[in-house]
Amino acid sequence: MSDPVLAGHALTYETASGDRLLHDVSIDVAPSDRLAIIGPNGAGKTTLLRMLAGTLQPTAGAVHLFGTPLAAMRPVERARRIAVVGQTDQPDRRISVRDYVALGRIPHTARHAGTQDVVAVESALEQTELLALARREMGSLSGGERQRAQIARALAQEPRILFLDEPTNHLDPRARGALLALVADLGLTIVAVLHDLHLVSGFATRVAVLRQGALTACGPVEETLSRQVVRDVFGIDVLRLPHPHEDRQLTIFDIPLIRSTGAFL
Repeated sequence: MSDPVLAGHALTYETASGDRLLHDVSIDVAPSDRLAIIGPNGAGKTTLLRMLAGTLQPTAGAVHLFGTPLAAMRPVERARRIAVVGQTDQPDRRISVRDYVALGRIPHTARHAGTQDVVAVESALEQTELLALARREMGSLSGGERQRAQIARALAQEPRILFLDEPTNHLDPRARGALLALVADLGLTIVAVLHDLHLVSGFATRVAVLRQGALTACGPVEETLSRQVVRDVFGIDVLRLPHPHEDRQLTIFDIPLIRSTGAFL
């Protein structure tokens, strides 16, 4: 593995009430990695992503970005290197798509306002296939189009690392696959919390598996999505079968219907 662009060491987070959401997690992200963070509900996925992105300060441990402590960097410096697309982003419905994407230039405007900003915004719109919708209001977009606009805003920042927190949430199956295919083709280093296990193997180069705030496994997809890990962490089975028409394997998660009062605890 090449020198990491991002490294978290012994990351721990406790709430003011003493609840430990994450405990002693160490993780590296290499250039051009597409790291998927997975785990059951409440495992600490979003907490870890926020600490790695610098939007949440760990109770203990440290994050380094290109060898520099993330906590020592000014917010504008982080924003020139890191872009985050969160679950709860709610852009003003009245703003145009182009103006919304242009918000990604805020960290750079003090240095080079003008032509370079226009070029960056147009490039982001083109990469996300939104040029035809650039004059539309954000409130008129479909869920998938809105997610692409949020990614375009992040791309306009010209980040070195892109963080995504459950980017396929509320999208239909086809739109989920299309969105992750778009992100995978960007050529950026990406850290993404993914909820849908079916999408992980086609998207990620490496996977970090969390359970109850601890890192259970981290490595290539084949290792981290092994039958034993999936059984231990998610309580389900995984099958790998040959595709009937293509030269590849199908990864199938056997998810039974569980009628139990404790199923969601």
